[in-house]
Amino acid sequence: MTNAISHPRPVFDANASGGRDLGKLPEWDLSDLYEGQDAPELKRDLDWLEDACARFAQDFEGKIAGLDAAGFLEMVQRHEKIEAVGGRLMSFAGLRYYQNTMDSERAKFLSDLQEKVTIYTTPLVFFSLELNTVEDDAYSALFEANDELARYKPAFDRIRAMKPYQLSDELERFLHDMGVVGDAWMKLFDETIAGLTFTIDGEEMSIEAALNFLTEQDRSKREAAARELARVFGENIRTFARVHNTQAKEKEVMDRWRGMPSAQMGRHLSNDVEPEVVEALRDAVVAAYPRLSHRYYELKRKWLGLETMQVWDRNAPLPMESTRIVGWDEARDTVMQAYAGFDPRMAEIAAPFFDKGWIDAGVKPGKAPGAFAHPTVTDVHPYVMLNYLGKPRDVMTLAHELGHGVHQVLAAGQGEMLASTPLTLAETASVFGEMLTFRAMLDKATDPKERKVLLAGKVEDMINTVVRQIAFYDFECKLHEARRGGELTPDDINALWMSVQAESLGPCFEFMEGYESFWAYIPHFVHSPFYVYAYAFGDGLVNALYAVYQEDPAGFEDKYFDMLKAGGSKHHKALLAPFGLDASDPRFWDKGLSMIEGFIDELEAMEG
Repeated sequence: MTNAISHPRPVFDANASGGRDLGKLPEWDLSDLYEGQDAPELKRDLDWLEDACARFAQDFEGKIAGLDAAGFLEMVQRHEKIEAVGGRLMSFAGLRYYQNTMDSERAKFLSDLQEKVTIYTTPLVFFSLELNTVEDDAYSALFEANDELARYKPAFDRIRAMKPYQLSDELERFLHDMGVVGDAWMKLFDETIAGLTFTIDGEEMSIEAALNFLTEQDRSKREAAARELARVFGENIRTFARVHNTQAKEKEVMDRWRGMPSAQMGRHLSNDVEPEVVEALRDAVVAAYPRLSHRYYELKRKWLGLETMQVWDRNAPLPMESTRIVGWDEARDTVMQAYAGFDPRMAEIAAPFFDKGWIDAGVKPGKAPGAFAHPTVTDVHPYVMLNYLGKPRDVMTLAHELGHGVHQVLAAGQGEMLASTPLTLAETASVFGEMLTFRAMLDKATDPKERKVLLAGKVEDMINTVVRQIAFYDFECKLHEARRGGELTPDDINALWMSVQAESLGPCFEFMEGYESFWAYIPHFVHSPFYVYAYAFGDGLVNALYAVYQEDPAGFEDKYFDMLKAGGSKHHKALLAPFGLDASDPRFWDKGLSMIEGFIDELEAMEG
């Protein structure tokens, strides 16, 4: 019921700025949630939550089937208020923890609050369970009888989709309480990752700084970083294997009890997307590997003057690429101008993120790696986290996460039950924000060399978003399937990882000893199993949307804003219909993939 940290997006850029002058980087002001962990408002809300949950259960448990439309609406609105208060509490604790995951006091505060909220909300478990016992005819009649209630029907339809997989009330309560234990494995993963230290060129650093070396111009530094990452992952591989084994087994047990047909089914249900649509996406991308990643990396191999690409060359800058550092002010202006160029309303929504402490951009010891946008609750505002180091890709990460923020602001009008967008559509505004920023930069590029660098960078980002994430998805599918056969050794998991790498990256790569352990640091596998295909879904969807925008821009902006405002109130078919698009049509994905192919065509033509 609470809002977990949303959309963590790993990036290959972070940690100490190395003396670079990036300008004044913004920090979060969390006082819009609470002034501090000892704030009287926080205790007030916690006490209110305990009482509200108990009263909710007292008033409605065992009585849902007998409610008329007005009574049902009152129940929904009370539940929504509980969601808002619980979400505010957990957002504050979670964001505060992510600012410094090594601070034991913050970790304890998050853990203690999580336990209390779990205990307080346990009486609510009956809500979705009992709802699913209402007969279909009576269920439909409720929403037909009251227009205000009818607005909530999409949220309840998603709850009803879980009906075939629902367990007894007693078992569901047990699983709800046990959720805290599962969360502990995530925390172990986060704390282990944040506590890793890497020594490169005699300097001790965190994982984000070490990953950042993989984008250095100097090839020897990239190799040193890759080997050091492999060494440290190897030393900790037993811990990472234990986390993955335990979580995959926990999921297998739950799925088996629920009668889920596959490990992925729970994610598809929460994403409100049909399994065949995801498989069509997966199959289209895998079939396109030779036309996309294999072809692009062959170009890059020639640009780098190499006979064979090593894994530390995958994210290498191009030889003609500038090593210029982009200051924060320039990054902000670049993104804001691109947003305003599409529609001034988009820039207006984005402006407060920079001015009011809604972005935490700097790299600090203990800060969570990567980047994300967290929607908090609909009566506050989102918060964006970055690890900004001034690389061109950091500008794209800003454009991406700010896109999430704009989407979350627009969807907030739907309220707690309907604002949250399924993961497959949650990446729409973020990837679109990146595309707008890229196109604005490309339009300004008059020098062919600069245009080539921009195009190559975009292709690499798209490959990382589409090809790499579908390879990740295949790895997860194999991991969960293999775990059903018994405990997996680190070597077993390593082998599964390597089975998807050569296929996705192509024949021009060699894989160093130790690369087989690089699955260990990917947070999505632990935090959100099967999340990763949402990135490919979002990229393909945005590419198709952008093609529509280029073909006929008239009226596109209003339709686009309407889509974002809808939040989770509509299915992907209904959201895409105004644009003449349908994700269930296999040709839809080819439309998106053809845009990446077109960029590679242009790069190959430049070589001619």
